[in-house]
Amino acid sequence: MQIPLELTFRGVEKTEAIEHYIRERTQKLEQVCDHIVSCRVTVEHPQQHQRAGSPFRVRVDVRVPPGHELVVRRESSEGDIHDSLRQVLREAFDAMRRQVRALAERQRGDVKAHWAEEETGIVVRLLREEGYGFLRTPDGDEVYFHRNSVLHDGFDRLEAGTGVRVAVEEGEEGLQASTVEIVDKPGPRSRSSRGPSG
Repeated sequence: MQIPLELTFRGVEKTEAIEHYIRERTQKLEQVCDHIVSCRVTVEHPQQHQRAGSPFRVRVDVRVPPGHELVVRRESSEGDIHDSLRQVLREAFDAMRRQVRALAERQRGDVKAHWAEEETGIVVRLLREEGYGFLRTPDGDEVYFHRNSVLHDGFDRLEAGTGVRVAVEEGEEGLQASTVEIVDKPGPRSRSSRGPSG
């Protein structure tokens, strides 16, 4: 089934490539929840009062019976007016995918089973400045993750060797983690001599 899609562009040129990308990402939501009844996407380039550059703003609005409305808003980060529209769209749809998945699981009543299907892994490489890293699963797969996927803003607490629980999905460029949760932190606490010493 094709999810009915309503597209609105305000102050942004509607290109075939962007429309195709939005349609593609909308259909991917259906892989997570097969009873979405509508998806509205609004893409804006708001006129800001003479600030250097002007951000893109994206709103994704999804309706799921019986009466759930999920909304995600994203815009180019204040500091970086160079965020491309495609990047803002990707972040918005990634966030929507997580919301739709959580709702679908609640509706199926298997929230607790969710983590059981997930894997454990170990962080093997971190690129802190760029905001992403790689972890290895017990199968030996190397999986990409972004700082936004790490629960409880835990990205800055990660280091090589940190044990994590991870939900892995097929991304556009291979395996990627949709959720990463720290379970075993080999940080200073275990090696620290600052604790009480008898």
